[in-house]
Amino acid sequence: MEHTCIRKAMRRWQPWEVEVRRRPGGGGGGGGGGGCRCESGKRDIKGMCFLDMAAPFFSTPFQPYVYQSPQDAVIPFQILGGEAQVVQIMLKPQEKVIARPGSMCFMSGSIEMENVFLPENEVGVWHWLFGKSVTSIILRNSGTSEGYVGVAAPSLARILPIDMAMFGGELLCQPDAFLCSVNDVKVTDTAYHRVRNVTTSVEGFLRQKLSGQGLAFILGGGSVVQKNLEVGEVLSVDISCILAMTTTIDVQIKYNGPVRRTVFGGDNLVTATLTGPGMVFIQSLPFQRLSQRIAR
Repeated sequence: MEHTCIRKAMRRWQPWEVEVRRRPGGGGGGGGGGGCRCESGKRDIKGMCFLDMAAPFFSTPFQPYVYQSPQDAVIPFQILGGEAQVVQIMLKPQEKVIARPGSMCFMSGSIEMENVFLPENEVGVWHWLFGKSVTSIILRNSGTSEGYVGVAAPSLARILPIDMAMFGGELLCQPDAFLCSVNDVKVTDTAYHRVRNVTTSVEGFLRQKLSGQGLAFILGGGSVVQKNLEVGEVLSVDISCILAMTTTIDVQIKYNGPVRRTVFGGDNLVTATLTGPGMVFIQSLPFQRLSQRIAR
């Protein structure tokens, strides 16, 4: 089965910015079909092409969308599904995946799972007060041959592969955006160490900070839009719709009028004015907005 990729009118694209079309006469089913017909290109953060991160691979009635890393990737992976996705990561002997608790979906027989406490310098008293987990799970391939791990999103969300080296080694995210990582990725909840940040700084809203040079997977609700801001370019975004952004972006927090307007009028209370340079990922359906709609 053969496919073609249609690039969007954007400077860079990711799996969430790709349409897959079936060519006339293509066969059905199966995971062995032909790959993506686009040419791969690696660029810097100014004009990046994420084709080397994940590209359309094949589809079946049970897995309508499958995105796969290139064959020469250091850490091969596949992202399966549409709205509630699963990432399958291939692990060589002694390689490991660090994931959030409760996210493991399936694994091969050579994988061992261990629940460990987070380092003391990454855990504050506010973790306990806010009911946040102070543990993570380690999925390690203890066998002598390759194994695999399936890590699933805990809600209706898309899984985004992030090569930290392409973003300067740092990324600010919404709380609980982190799903799992391979190799050198450190996750820090910034606001829980300094309570004054909760209302006065962008770290009060984007409380999760990823740092390192490894491969991370984060979760975005609804559709995810990627914006690459040039120097001095300004973008206003609802604060809850900011999924992640680079630390080079300047952020100004704006409160939209009195609280009663938000409570009775349904207006967004807080918006963020972003000034480039840098990259921002915007989610159309934050989990808070979905939960509020369900509660009505």
